[in-house]
Amino acid sequence: MEQRQPADSRMATLPAGRLLFERVAAALVADGMVLPAERERIQFSGGGARNASEVHPLVLLSNLKLTAAQPPAGELGLERLTEWLATRTGMRYLRIDPTRVDVQSVAGVVSQAYARRHRILPLAVQPDRVLMATSEPLALDWLADVQHLTRRRVDVVLVNPLDLHRYTMEFFGVTQSVRGARSDARGAESGSGLPSFEQLVELGRAGDVNADDHHIVHIVDWLLQYAYEQRASDIHLEPRREAGRMRFRIDGVLHKVFEVPPNVMTAVVSRIKVLGRMDLAERRRPQDGRIKTRSPGGREVEMRLSTMPTAFGEKCVMRIFDPDSAFKSIEQLGFSDEEARGWNALVERPHGIVLVTGPTGSGKTTTLYSTLKRLATPDVNVCSVEDPIEMIAPEFNQMQVQQNIDLDFASGVRTLLRQDPDIIMIGEIRDLETAQMAVQASLTGHLVLSTLHTNDTASAITRLLDLGVPHYLVASTLNGVLAQRLVRTLCVHCKRPHVLDDADWDAIREPGEALPAPLTPYAPVGCLECRRTGYLGRVGLYELLPVSPRLRTLIRADMDLADFSRAARGEGLRTLRRTGLEKVAAGLTTIEEVLSVLPPAE
Repeated sequence: MEQRQPADSRMATLPAGRLLFERVAAALVADGMVLPAERERIQFSGGGARNASEVHPLVLLSNLKLTAAQPPAGELGLERLTEWLATRTGMRYLRIDPTRVDVQSVAGVVSQAYARRHRILPLAVQPDRVLMATSEPLALDWLADVQHLTRRRVDVVLVNPLDLHRYTMEFFGVTQSVRGARSDARGAESGSGLPSFEQLVELGRAGDVNADDHHIVHIVDWLLQYAYEQRASDIHLEPRREAGRMRFRIDGVLHKVFEVPPNVMTAVVSRIKVLGRMDLAERRRPQDGRIKTRSPGGREVEMRLSTMPTAFGEKCVMRIFDPDSAFKSIEQLGFSDEEARGWNALVERPHGIVLVTGPTGSGKTTTLYSTLKRLATPDVNVCSVEDPIEMIAPEFNQMQVQQNIDLDFASGVRTLLRQDPDIIMIGEIRDLETAQMAVQASLTGHLVLSTLHTNDTASAITRLLDLGVPHYLVASTLNGVLAQRLVRTLCVHCKRPHVLDDADWDAIREPGEALPAPLTPYAPVGCLECRRTGYLGRVGLYELLPVSPRLRTLIRADMDLADFSRAARGEGLRTLRRTGLEKVAAGLTTIEEVLSVLPPAE
């Protein structure tokens, strides 16, 4: 077999026109991007496929899983190869953030066939310019035509070729579905049947959108997949007079994603109601439902649905419960070692009440689910009564509150007490009857976990007293209280050090706190990874109050909250403010984020 000769120096030059595998590989070798031992493997691969001319050279090279010869060490993946090509050709590199693309406007710049033929995709349209993505930085023969057609300046950026192909299909596909749905939106409301509670709704199986597909089904399919990939916790479908609005909540912040005509929004909500086993004909009353499905990665995901009538139609919110997020370990939730030890000590007691407090969306349910999953061993009977059941957990027994048949929290706990439980979780203590049942359960030898809506740990005790629970029962049954908040964490890819004035630090510390200012505080910047927000992900802030014998003596009917809080701090209580500032000192978040979630100062 004849040996291939190494590429000469002329091959290292990338000529104008469509990229060729041999030329790109030679340039990669000439730039010293790969180890010498792998050069021969590149030369012998020759593209590696019969249809190599149809596959982008960077995709073929990334499939070889080459080892980088230059720092940072590791595999030469597609993103890194794209960045290298951008540097070599002098074109700006960009990672597509689909949440920042106005799909309807960009899909009208060029046709899908034209975009696929030239490997281009419009990303933004402004009055004087168009931002155009390409995976072929040296094949710009289309540029003059697009500038003439749009009468705007065209700025070109280089993007990952697989992202380009994928978003070309998605953006044009969903736009075609919206256009098609305008004429047959009513037809989307006729469901063939309602799936069972545990039936999996298969998503992402339809492939590319075409004229034979059901338009509304494809819009919903795209919307749900899109939400999973963007790490959205909630999907908002909001009808408006001119156009329905779709928004995602990501890391606690809402982002606008897409707009559709009003009749299409109505059909989309109807499709989701069918999947959620809701009454399709009833649009005047709020409804709740649930969908169990699989993410594009194959994981089972549950969504809780809620609809409400508005002036322009039904509004629908879908809360996404990812098992990987709901059942994290205590350490993964952001507990420090000391907090984890204290929390585990509370929930491992054989009886008593443990409360988790905080506003809606502060992660209380996630903390309880993670705790119950750890406690639910084969020799322990764990039962819960919830409204609603937010995540199905096979490790313990879950009961759904049904107000229409008078099954509320109190009657649910009364039933659970006859089920020989070891641990009982009550979704929320809302009234005196539920609080009394929690106390009774703890007095009869059960561990009870529940939630309250209060600002901090001490307020949870006064809340129980305000409900009407006698102070001596609170003092004898309450093991401890955990108050928590969620704050956005700084993006590790772009955060930068900044100067923090000591006076500013002293102003936000609590009086008497001996917490020195951080040596290297960080500030948000914004990059492709974090969608230019400067934050990526969230972490918990915790205030843990074990009720000691001394604190029990302070729980009285006329208890003074300020005195009790001072006594708790005297026993070592680390407040939400203190733990938040420790997260700032550790470089995880910012002072502004911490202050935005703290309860109002007294």
